[in-house]
Amino acid sequence: MGSSQSNSSIDALQLASVGVRFGGISALSDVSFTIPAGQLCGLIGANGAGKTTLFDVISGIRTPNSGTIHLHGKEITRWSPHKRARAGLRRTFQRVQVFSWLSIEENLLAASEWKGGGGGVIADLVAAPSRARYERQRREKADQVLEQCGLSDIRSRSAAGLPIGTARLVELGRALMDDPSVLLLDEPASGLDSAESERFGDLVQQVVDEHDTAVLLVEHDVGFVMERCHRVVVLNLGQVLADGSPQEVRDDPLVLDAYLGARP
Repeated sequence: MGSSQSNSSIDALQLASVGVRFGGISALSDVSFTIPAGQLCGLIGANGAGKTTLFDVISGIRTPNSGTIHLHGKEITRWSPHKRARAGLRRTFQRVQVFSWLSIEENLLAASEWKGGGGGVIADLVAAPSRARYERQRREKADQVLEQCGLSDIRSRSAAGLPIGTARLVELGRALMDDPSVLLLDEPASGLDSAESERFGDLVQQVVDEHDTAVLLVEHDVGFVMERCHRVVVLNLGQVLADGSPQEVRDDPLVLDAYLGARP
């Protein structure tokens, strides 16, 4: 695994003292960390540690009770999920969510529909050159992502009933259609066999290296995280328990006691 770091002084993603409460229960408390461009960061912790809640806060599904979130230096704490996506933040989900009534290629093309472009409805009616140019660019991008994800040969296949490994590649491909600057991956290796997990990890690393993308992934497969990530953040009972390199986290006595298992 190679290290990848950005020279930019502004982090891609910054969380400062984020807190979330459900009634009298604290789901997240004073969570703070940053991810620079070009870094693959793993987020681990036992069930109930707050990982999904944190992903919901970062992606805009849930507004925190306290703290702030910045995307490339701009505060997005109260932005909608759609506005965050248009600013370059994309997310996949633990439960695979593909459009089963569309083909694999159409799933990817759907991800760029929000942009519009080419003059809108009037351009469609008059077959304007700008609309044709936009459509050509959109399909060229889909061709590129299909090839990158190894989906070109099955691009016309219906997304209904896809094997879990293929469906996760479709989800990733959809997220990559707009070249996200920050990518949140929720248990991307869940349900994959060792070969599929290896392939998926290689693809994510390629995205990080080639596009300087900041990636935050939640994963229960600790081996996947330790092998693939440049850095690991450990949540415990809604708080950051550790933050460091895979080796530093692996050797941290607090992490060993709370999550990875009792110390020998």
